[in-house]
Amino acid sequence: MNPFYTPYTLTMIAAVLTGSWLLRGSQKSLPLTASEKLGLGIGCFCGAMIGAKLPFVFSNYADFLSGVAWFAHGKTIICGLVGGYFGVELAKWVMEIRTKTGDTFAVPVAISVAIGRLACFQGGCCFGTETNLPWGVCFPMTDGDNLIFRHPTQLYEALFHLCMALVLLNLLRRNVFSGQLVKFYFICYFGYRFLTEWIRPEPEIVASLTGYQWGAIIFIPVFAWLWYKDAAALKREATVQSNHNITG
Repeated sequence: MNPFYTPYTLTMIAAVLTGSWLLRGSQKSLPLTASEKLGLGIGCFCGAMIGAKLPFVFSNYADFLSGVAWFAHGKTIICGLVGGYFGVELAKWVMEIRTKTGDTFAVPVAISVAIGRLACFQGGCCFGTETNLPWGVCFPMTDGDNLIFRHPTQLYEALFHLCMALVLLNLLRRNVFSGQLVKFYFICYFGYRFLTEWIRPEPEIVASLTGYQWGAIIFIPVFAWLWYKDAAALKREATVQSNHNITG
């Protein structure tokens, strides 16, 4: 079968297109031009793609030097999300955009990732450890003729991101965590991923923890600090504006 027409590829394309369509709708109210919104979308996509590949690129020095690693298999959602975040921040810096945009990305990204995890299930990657639970799934492309039933961690994660999309939508409508929804979403996902690594057959690197768990340990305080820093800045701006209104 042509690799460009596999269920995995088609579902991943659907994930990107769905996320783009939802993002377009969520950004209608932003005071930005069409070209600025496009620039933010490109920054998000490119940052996510580069971030998702970086750990695998740097883990193989020979392939890194030859450039092969960029086109080999292997991506990580954790670094993809982080890369997408900073890709948007870089695009905003380049275009000198000061408008808060993070909340508009939260729900579209969560739904897009949920669909992307269905692609992982179709492709038979990112599976879990062996299980006797009735919903265990055998992935023949990985285990060959051996009937090994594993946790369908791809489906667990798809459900997590779908539930997060609903939570984020509710918070958005109630104006809770305004301006910080992406950070809230990321922190929740990093915590979820840390816990579910115990049912994924990933290699342990240091202190019996996987690379993904260490990534979660690093990025949770990073985004908590970014949240605190951003919230403090917004509070200062609100105070200055309030004082200006009173004196004016």
